[in-house]
Amino acid sequence: METNSTVLVTGGAGYVGSVLVPKLLAAGHAVKVLDLFLYGHAPLGAVAAHPRFTAIAGDLRDEQLLAQILPGCQAVVHLAAISNDPSFDLDPELGKSVNYDSFRPLVRLARDSGVERFIFASSSSVYGPKEEAEVTEDLPLNPLTGYSRYKAICEEELLAERQPGFTTVSIRPATVCGYSPRLRLDVVVNILTNQAYHRRQITVLGGEQKRPNIHVEDIADVYVQMLQYPAAAIDGRVFNAGMRNHTVLEIAHIVREVVGPDVEIEVTPYEDRRSYHISSETLRRELGWEAQRSLEDAVRGLLAAFDAGLVPEALTDPKFFNVETMRARPLS
Repeated sequence: METNSTVLVTGGAGYVGSVLVPKLLAAGHAVKVLDLFLYGHAPLGAVAAHPRFTAIAGDLRDEQLLAQILPGCQAVVHLAAISNDPSFDLDPELGKSVNYDSFRPLVRLARDSGVERFIFASSSSVYGPKEEAEVTEDLPLNPLTGYSRYKAICEEELLAERQPGFTTVSIRPATVCGYSPRLRLDVVVNILTNQAYHRRQITVLGGEQKRPNIHVEDIADVYVQMLQYPAAAIDGRVFNAGMRNHTVLEIAHIVREVVGPDVEIEVTPYEDRRSYHISSETLRRELGWEAQRSLEDAVRGLLAAFDAGLVPEALTDPKFFNVETMRARPLS
């Protein structure tokens, strides 16, 4: 696509969006962000005055609003969702209405408004537990939760709406980690780093379950690249995006290596069937993409933010934890 395209980013003030939006602007795109701004406008404060940036406070489920803002957009990066299993499970009906019921109307309105490329942020959790050493995109899906099940269904619906001139692609990211202006401290690497820095102790629940991870800067780069690849290379496709796969206990040891040897690791029994691992070889082989940042880089970035005072009350402030924010400010 042209570098001067207009891109609508749903959920653009979120954890990934607040890293993605500045990258899109730097690449020459105009960017519209549709977001409820539950966490305020500060995450996008650095670009608020940019001449090619527009912030739109609104609900993804408002089809009238979508019909107003989609014309003139050449691409959509759809990030907005009730994110992760615990947040979804707080109110499954709300989760369904945001993550699923609004999806097909958005896709159809985008296509009918002249959008040329639709990029969907799915999830690697759609695979469920797998015994295969390499979990590739062609394996059958086995989503265990409402959150992952609707992600999988939305992938199917996006593919069904594909037509000539309307390129669609789904990305299945690993668990995102690292510092972002709209920081989440409820994802595994960030949780353990927060505990290690502030408590000098890490609590590992279970530990043998696997979690693939990807740095927030890297997944943002994936979405930028998806606007640049030839349509024929990505149309109708699904791609995993991650770096290395680790068990939670291995992640804890990596965090301790970066934070300091005085950090204690406590392992407690925990039943958790959600054990995921993925291969990102297809992205590397076909499109030349590889993660540029390591899990250690994510930990170091978080430590720098803690040291700089950018994350006050990191253990207790609800704004860093999606479930706590949704409890405090319930949607309808």
